[in-house]
Amino acid sequence: MHKPLNILLVEDDAIEVIKFNRVLRKMPSRHLIIEANNGQHALDILGDRDVVPDIIVLDLNMPKLNGIEFLKKIKMDEYRKNIPIIIFTTSSHYVEINECYRIGVAGYVLKPLKHIDYISNTQSMIEYWSCNEFVN
Repeated sequence: MHKPLNILLVEDDAIEVIKFNRVLRKMPSRHLIIEANNGQHALDILGDRDVVPDIIVLDLNMPKLNGIEFLKKIKMDEYRKNIPIIIFTTSSHYVEINECYRIGVAGYVLKPLKHIDYISNTQSMIEYWSCNEFVN
């Protein structure tokens, strides 16, 4: 049985947030989604020590504090550095992918153009993490 996840979604595009939420609402487990519209907003949310997401789903291209800048900061935080971070982005640039893995992401998933593929990728990503055991 898949357990419900506390997910911090860091995404600046309102349409992408709606799509993500729609996919998760159709899944059997009731996941809690906390939304941040950029990396700085996510850091502000995580500043509350009572907020401990099971996973962070992170876009790369955002204003104020982009995904890579957010990754660098979160990996320096002793309390938060072990939270699995999955990049969910349209960027397929080798340099960005390599940099994200070097910093310590748990996964890198491309947002597909076809809606049916978006649904499938998102469900697979969440199902995978909902049956993992976490060490925080």
